[in-house]
Amino acid sequence: MDFWVFMLVMCLLIPCVMIGFGIYFRNHPPKKINYIVGYRTARSMKSKETWDFAHRHSGRIWAICGLILLPVSAAVMLLALGKDDDTVGLFGAAVCMIQVLVMILSIIPTEIALKKNFDENGKPLDPESRSIL
Repeated sequence: MDFWVFMLVMCLLIPCVMIGFGIYFRNHPPKKINYIVGYRTARSMKSKETWDFAHRHSGRIWAICGLILLPVSAAVMLLALGKDDDTVGLFGAAVCMIQVLVMILSIIPTEIALKKNFDENGKPLDPESRSIL
């Protein structure tokens, strides 16, 4: 039971981090473009506008995904309640791998939105062709 509780906490950690950083970056993108903290892709680092846009967009995606992953992860881990440690470990590993995959795949919609809203130099496109956040 102790191992199950430990794995449950570990599995809920990633969604909680996604929610926390998602809300934070959506409301407070890093002030300066940097290579250490934030959503760092070649397209997002073209200009201050792309930097802020990418953080707001990816922050919203992370918050939503985290809110979805939190109860789903808990429900999956409930299926392992009372099972042996190996089974609990497998359930926990599978849940965490899926969560990391969701984090990585969240790059795709943000990059698509950047491409739709900014040119290759990071300059905003005309207002008629821009998509709304």
